[in-house]
Amino acid sequence: MVYTRKTLNLSDIQLSYLEWQTEENQNKKQPILLLHGLADSALVWLSLGEYLADKYHIVAPDMRGHGESGKPENGYSFQTTIADLEALMKHLNWSSAHILGHSWTGKLACIWARQNPQRFKSMVLADPVFIGKMPGFLKVTFPLLYRTLETLKGMGPFASFTEAETQAKELGKYAGWSEFQQIVFQESIEETADGKWGSKFVVPARNEIFEEVMRVPGLTEYIDVPTLFIQPEKGVNKSDVQIKPYQKYLRNLKLEKIPGNHWAFLVEPEKFNQIVAEFLESFSK
Repeated sequence: MVYTRKTLNLSDIQLSYLEWQTEENQNKKQPILLLHGLADSALVWLSLGEYLADKYHIVAPDMRGHGESGKPENGYSFQTTIADLEALMKHLNWSSAHILGHSWTGKLACIWARQNPQRFKSMVLADPVFIGKMPGFLKVTFPLLYRTLETLKGMGPFASFTEAETQAKELGKYAGWSEFQQIVFQESIEETADGKWGSKFVVPARNEIFEEVMRVPGLTEYIDVPTLFIQPEKGVNKSDVQIKPYQKYLRNLKLEKIPGNHWAFLVEPEKFNQIVAEFLESFSK
């Protein structure tokens, strides 16, 4: 099923989102909300959206500061972003949904589930990051992280499209350089006014999101929402210490290890899609 791109006008931004759903069946399928990670866009869920579309009503927004959504100079706190998602669910007439978050939005999903658990039919955390509150002194390392963190290496600026593409082919998220990955890459960058090329993810969003990730703890209370934790073999969650907070606070947790890296849905989409589908299927039995 081909997705459609739609726009929701909020008070300060336009929120762009992808939707896999036929109009005649939109009230007959369980809803799924797919949230992409830092510097990505809704299009990373293209494979999963197509895989699940026959059974579910699927929506994937470009988070503010990303993709085709609005990019204000500030306003990237967890609370503001959650408010965007609450408004989107209201617009869709969804009282609750299965909600999947990757990386940074995995942490966001945990915060949201703590504040408003009735929104969640279930929660899927795809290799979430920085679930705890981080020491303040680490802020001095931000400039280094901005230069070296793989998820940010595609931001540019690049002198040409070819230079941007060459960089992309060296990144783990595009390992294999499949047709699907090429589509994601091509839609993630744009030519700027000065003739250079760069990501549709903007610097103000990068800076404020990093501040929030450091400042705000993700898990501080017990959460009963049924949760699937997807742990890729080469993801960021490699140690028992990293997994322990999830095991402590998520009282209805299922852990699944799968092949691939932090972007398993891009490099091992078949296995990723299968694991998510099997988890969701358990709620229809």
